[in-house]
Amino acid sequence: MQLQRSKWKAFYEGLIEWIIRICGISAVVFVFAIFIFVFWEGKGLLFSGNFSVWELLTSEKWDPTHEPASFGAARIILGTFSVAILAMTIAVPFSLGGAIFISEFCGARLKEILKVVIELLAAIPSVVWGFIGLTVMSIFIRDLGSNTGLSVLNGAIILALMSMPIILSISEDALKAVPDSYREAAIGLGVTRWQMVYRVLLPGAKKGLLAAVLLGMGRVVGETMAVLMATGHALNNPFDTNPPFFHALMEVKTLTATIASEMGEVERGGEHWQVLFLIGVLLFTITFAVNMTAHLVVHGVKRK
Repeated sequence: MQLQRSKWKAFYEGLIEWIIRICGISAVVFVFAIFIFVFWEGKGLLFSGNFSVWELLTSEKWDPTHEPASFGAARIILGTFSVAILAMTIAVPFSLGGAIFISEFCGARLKEILKVVIELLAAIPSVVWGFIGLTVMSIFIRDLGSNTGLSVLNGAIILALMSMPIILSISEDALKAVPDSYREAAIGLGVTRWQMVYRVLLPGAKKGLLAAVLLGMGRVVGETMAVLMATGHALNNPFDTNPPFFHALMEVKTLTATIASEMGEVERGGEHWQVLFLIGVLLFTITFAVNMTAHLVVHGVKRK
């Protein structure tokens, strides 16, 4: 009887192990399958003689519905990066400051409350954030000189609020991962708590903090609905060669919002359909590069 139980136990353990392996492998397979599907839908236009990848990346004329069609997504790409960079400029200082406060200066009771609030903030759907940008933030931004309040700044603030829970949580974990012996040694040398944070904790957790920022960047670049509702969705270039060099109150288009707004109105299999999938390939490549960089940074931290 005991031998039979041991055999069944070994069988179940082996079965569970194989299920875990299949789940891990399937996750990788699904990612590559998605990329292949997106690329396959746009490959016809990509290898046709009437399409230029250079024009897609550098031309500012986006007019895919007229003849001859123009597939210049430079303004869309610049709009995407302008919103993402401004959002990270807002989110990173607040997120790192919040992580330092929770990790080193916060009491136990307040820490639990703040963690619950951060989790609730991360659980808010993106469409709700979009409504906040559309109805609330636009009123305040309109007072700054924007015509509609829907602008780069509006989208950046909303995306900053959406990415802060991710950056803050991972940053706090990175700070907690610094050995306590570092803190004890610093305190033993007579430094203040702020000096300990600046001189010891931040250098010790710099790779984890960088990984948090990169993961937040991936969240910002891949967001769709909130950006579509908060940025105005207008084909403008927020950068200029003359002062001011950056127009934060300008309405812009982003890659994700362009795909979401135009995909339902195009002919299936047509040039417009295919170029939207090529934009998806470009977006997939950007987010994959950001996430892979974050993964390599995290792997470096764990290995160290």
